[in-house]
Parts: sequence; structure tokens; C-alpha cells
Amino acid sequence: MRSIGHWFAGKAVEGRSGRTGAVYNPATGEQQAEVSFVGADEVDEAVRAAAAAFLEWGQSSLSQRAKILFSFRELLNAHMPELAGMIVDEHGKVYSDALGEVQRGLEVVEFACGIPHLLKGEYSDQVSRGVDVFSYRQPLGVVAGITPFNFPAMVPMWMYPVAIACGNTFVLKPSERDPSPSLRVAELWAEAGLPEGVFNVINGDKLAVDAILGHPDVAAVSFVGSTPIARYVHEKATASGKRVQALGGAKNHAVVLPDADLSFAADHVSAAAFGSAGERCMAISAAVAVGDAGDDLVRALTERADAVRVGPGRDEASEMGPVVTLQAKERITGYIERAEREGARLARDGRGLVVAGHEGGFFVGPTVVDQVTPDMEVYRDEIFGPVLSVLRAGTVDEAIELVNANPYGNGTAVFTSSGEAARRFHREVNVGMIGLNVPIPVPMAYYSFGGWKDSLFGERRIHGPEGVGFYTRSKVVTSVGRHPGPAPARPCTSRR
Repeated sequence: MRSIGHWFAGKAVEGRSGRTGAVYNPATGEQQAEVSFVGADEVDEAVRAAAAAFLEWGQSSLSQRAKILFSFRELLNAHMPELAGMIVDEHGKVYSDALGEVQRGLEVVEFACGIPHLLKGEYSDQVSRGVDVFSYRQPLGVVAGITPFNFPAMVPMWMYPVAIACGNTFVLKPSERDPSPSLRVAELWAEAGLPEGVFNVINGDKLAVDAILGHPDVAAVSFVGSTPIARYVHEKATASGKRVQALGGAKNHAVVLPDADLSFAADHVSAAAFGSAGERCMAISAAVAVGDAGDDLVRALTERADAVRVGPGRDEASEMGPVVTLQAKERITGYIERAEREGARLARDGRGLVVAGHEGGFFVGPTVVDQVTPDMEVYRDEIFGPVLSVLRAGTVDEAIELVNANPYGNGTAVFTSSGEAARRFHREVNVGMIGLNVPIPVPMAYYSFGGWKDSLFGERRIHGPEGVGFYTRSKVVTSVGRHPGPAPARPCTSRR
């Protein structure tokens, strides 16, 4: 049995606590590795390594940081197939999805490569006679990331490239379900020339999370996960005086108006609902049919669900893989069963799917649940599986009210040929990320990612400009006489 440990102080570290967790291959259902869980003393050791490294890294030049980031970027690009394979084997998503995940993370690294520009301050000359004012940003110190299983490469890359580029040192606690990509990334950072202790990886469970949240030398925590845990992380970390950005769950709606291109909408809603087996915080899990679009939309969605090729992620023919664990499979099928009991109609039932040659795999087929109402559990909760609920609304106003009444506010989309309806929709919905005829409104790396309401706890969203602001703090200096600002202008001697 393969054993997975940790990485801190610039080297691989074996676990000492004696506590472990199982890592499965979701396509076969078999355990493939055992991951060590840190104890509180190991968390402290990793944080102390990061704190020692910060003394030098926090004073490093912008050009040194950018040079290492560019090298890291090249290594990530070269090892993208390897990382994608690790994701497939431990998470279960298909290989093309895994490649796309690494690519989206790589884009944040590329954004962070521009850190000399991103950290430029401000300068005001002669605010009073002989007095100038300027500002600049400095790193916080040791910062930590606690990340989920569904994007074991991309979500951590939303955090540590920006944090490290800003001059911080980083402690990552990835999901214990698919920990291998993070440890491989640690090796790539070392190969890129990152000093020992700047990037650290600790594997574990709630004990590790609580040790991070309460550690006095951790200045800030970034988190992505479910809403209950996001709220817990925010409350516990802020009580310890830390900065926190905690991204929670989602119930993303796709509103389909009668004037929409129904085939186009069904294609994209289906892909957004069933891609990566629905294990995405930006997955479309609720389709809202407006007016008389409902029956035709359900038929089109059911046809596309029937056509999805489900199989192991390593099979090039597979379009959707298994879910991550047996417990996840049982939870998802439980929601489908209760939806039927509550009066919903299963237009396409994905329970009982068996993939030949992978009978022990954690597979759930694409599921379309029709005649769903807002009081049903299948609509209220974040299922995190390949289950698409279809609701009906009489008008676009009713659809907007439905979206706004939901406690989550991560992402939403509208499909329409009306520019006026699209404009009303994006102005009136209380959601942080919106797609207009785009099913998964995930912003690029140079925009920040995050929702509203119960989908985000904390003042700043993740990566992009708000990420730079989160991982730094500003100083404003008022200076009289000589100062480190620009030299005074000299008279022009040119005759031109």
C-alpha cells in the first residue's frame, strides 16, 4: 500500500501521528494509498518552518519572485499530463476535465508572474510645501489554505501563487481524499528554485484544520468548501484575529426563457450539470424553465443525459467519471430517492448504473428531476453530484425572485435572445458571478472569484486583484524632505 506523507521545510516528511486515511480509486472502488494525518505538533512544525522562511522571502526582490514564478509556470506546463493523471486516479473525473483544471490553475500562476506590476503603490507629490505622501503593500507573513477534493490542483492554485508572489509563505492543507497532486506541486516548486519552507503541505482532517485556525503565527486563512464549514472556518479564524476568505457552497440556477435557443441552452446546461459528475461549486444544479419552455426543455435535457458516456476517467471515450467516494454515491442517490418520495418526477434516473469492468466503482448516472418545487430537499441542499432539478416559473420576474430567495449566491446563468431581459437579469439577481448565455460563469484569473450570501464569508474574494489585496496590507508614508520616492525633476536642456 502506497503511503502519502507531508512536505515542509523543503523536503518530504513521513507522518508521525499514527493516524491515517484511505485514498481510493473511484473508478474501481479500491483503496490505492494511505495518507498520514498530521498531529498538532506537526502543524506547528510546518508553521514554524514557514515563519522562518518568511524572514528572507518577505524581503526578497520582486524580480526574484517573478523569476521563480516563471520557472514554476514552465514546470507546471511540462508536467500537466502527469498532474492530470494523478487527479483522475484519486478524484475520478475524466482526463480532459483534469487537464482543464490544471490549465485554469496555471492561468493564476501566469497572473501572479506579473507581481511587480500588481504591487505598485501610489505617490502624491507636494501635498503640502516640502511634504510628499506615498503608499506600498507588504506581505502578511505565514498564510494557510484549506482546500476541497473537487479541484485538487486548481483551487490551491487560486491561493498559493498569489500569496507567495506577494512575499508570504504558505501552508496548504489539501483534501485528504486526493492529496497526491499537492505533494507533486511541492516538488515542482523546489525544482523552480523556491526557498525551503516557503511552500508547505500538511495532510489531515479536522484536527489539522483546527490547529491551523488557532495557530498564533498564521496571519490569514483561505478556504473553499461547503457552507457550514466555511462559516465555521470564518468564525473560528476571525476569533483568533486572522484574515479570512471562506468560499462556501452553491445552488447555481440556469434560467431558460421561452425566446432562448432551446437546443443551445440544453447542450450547455447539461454539460454544466453533469461535467465532472456535478462535483463543482459552479455546476448548474437547478434549471428554471420560464413560461411554456418547461416540457420541451425537460425532453431536451433528458435526451442529453441519456447520451452522456459514463466510465472511468482514464478511458478516452468517457465523458463523465465516478463520484469521489462510496459515501458520496450513497448521499447522492439518497437525494434522488427522497425527491421521488416528495412528489418530483424522475425524467432520467441515474441510480443503479453499473460500468462494465468497473462494477465496484462509485458511479451515479446523469439524473434529471422534473416538477421540483423550492420546498423539496433536492432543491434546498447542495447535492454535489450529477443531479439536475427542473423548476418552473411563469415570468422572468418570478425566476429572478426564485434565484434571489435561495440562500446561496455563487453563480447563475440566463439563456435568452433578448438583450433587455439579459440586462435586467444580471442587474437584479443577487449573485456574485453571472453568465449571459454562458452556463458556468467562472471568471478569468485576472478577475476575482467568489459569490454572495451564504457562498462567501469574509470581505475579499479569491485570486485576481482582490487576492493581491487579501495577501498584503498597505502602508501610507508621509515624508518631509529627502525620501525614497522619485527624484525631483530636472530642467529640460533640449532645444527641441
